[in-house]
Amino acid sequence: MAKIGIVVGSLRKGSFSKKVAENVAKLFPDGYTTEIIEIGNLPLYNQDYDADSPAEYTAFRSKVREVDAVLFVTPEHNRSIPSALKNALDVASRPWGQNVWAGKPAAIISQSIGSIGGFGANHHLRQVLMFLDMPVLQQPEVYLGNSADLFDANGSISSRDTLDYLQSFVDAFVALIRKYSS
Repeated sequence: MAKIGIVVGSLRKGSFSKKVAENVAKLFPDGYTTEIIEIGNLPLYNQDYDADSPAEYTAFRSKVREVDAVLFVTPEHNRSIPSALKNALDVASRPWGQNVWAGKPAAIISQSIGSIGGFGANHHLRQVLMFLDMPVLQQPEVYLGNSADLFDANGSISSRDTLDYLQSFVDAFVALIRKYSS
């Protein structure tokens, strides 16, 4: 049994990233559980907190420690990742030498209401995850463009082709997780 933490880069109510995350969570096979790890309550990272962490930092680090792998689902903000996501990455990688992300397999889905699907966010996030010592799924890459049009009235992804592609992504991520868990 593997536990997958899902970190959603958007804090917006009705977030397209969260809808994507909820749809993708259903694609994992038996024996895999998923949990969205909230990032919106984290105070901005400040090195002064390394000696005496806020309770939110401690709880967040504990959640990350408990998962076997992490799926990041994020929008693009100004050709990069949202500040809340960068803050979460910093919080769980500090203090120096206590990086709780290290060694956890990771995968990225980026999305955008525009046509390039969060390409900039996806690649900036890959840079950070590599530094944090997370083996990142390389292929297939997922850039979901025109994300406002992906969902039906119930919030489900309506395109069979998109779901099939996301299933291939989840299957590849599961293979990466198995590789690192053996």
